[in-house]
Amino acid sequence: MKEKYDIILVGHISKDIIIVKNRRTETLGGAVFYSSIAAKRSGVDVLVVTKLSEKDFSLLAYFEKEGIDTVPIPSRHTTSIENIYYTEDMDRRKVRLISRAEPFTLDDIPNVRANVIHLAGLFRGEIPDTLIEPLSERGAIALDVQGILRCSEEGKLLFKDWEKKEKLLPKITYLKTDTAEAEIITGITDREQAAKLLYEMGAREVMVTHSSEVILFDGKRIYRAPFTSENLSGRTGRGDTCFASYLAYRISHGIAEALNYAAALTSTKMETPGPFQGTESAVLERIEREKKNGDG
Repeated sequence: MKEKYDIILVGHISKDIIIVKNRRTETLGGAVFYSSIAAKRSGVDVLVVTKLSEKDFSLLAYFEKEGIDTVPIPSRHTTSIENIYYTEDMDRRKVRLISRAEPFTLDDIPNVRANVIHLAGLFRGEIPDTLIEPLSERGAIALDVQGILRCSEEGKLLFKDWEKKEKLLPKITYLKTDTAEAEIITGITDREQAAKLLYEMGAREVMVTHSSEVILFDGKRIYRAPFTSENLSGRTGRGDTCFASYLAYRISHGIAEALNYAAALTSTKMETPGPFQGTESAVLERIEREKKNGDG
């Protein structure tokens, strides 16, 4: 373990079951899985803090192969999630929680320096609200609200508003939602207006993903970048990949450049199942190619 990382990612990995048009695939997943690889391949140092059953520690070999440091914490169970997709754009799905690793405690998080501490939970309670304020004193907090709003009751997924949003959103530097989550937490269907309200509530940079594009509001203007995937075979992990690649590039770039980079990287990732396997240079080439095509 190093003394400092660009990004520390906290969250459960998941043994995912993905069903699309009655085709079943079992794969490693979870927000930290897709996020850490996208960030690492964008040129930053990443530490993953995760909880899983000791019998599944071998799953962490994938992170090691990518050069990602891990802090595995033993749990009675490893999280496992079933995702059944219903629509062609893969924006509608049924999620069932099969098993769940134990919640994190503050003592689980190594006290090392980081530019960003990314809280990448899968379900409410995985990363307790009580961790946000003390962790915000160690680095800028990035939060994906799926880990706050998604709840599981008897294995079934449902979404509930965040009771402590007014207290804790001011502790969040980078906030990510998708369109549906933005409506749940704000009550607003228009994603631009929802992003503005979340900014007013305290988050400093608010990202909202949609099947067609990603937008971001920083209190001054709405930035936007399109997704340009030729197919959606790798749709699972879209939001995780987009947010993490934005965070990685944002460390040394402006908002517009980081958002365009994240959209292009995510578009590449969605064309192939699994985590992003490309390079930063290939993403930049895609951006230039699409600029030329747009100009033509």
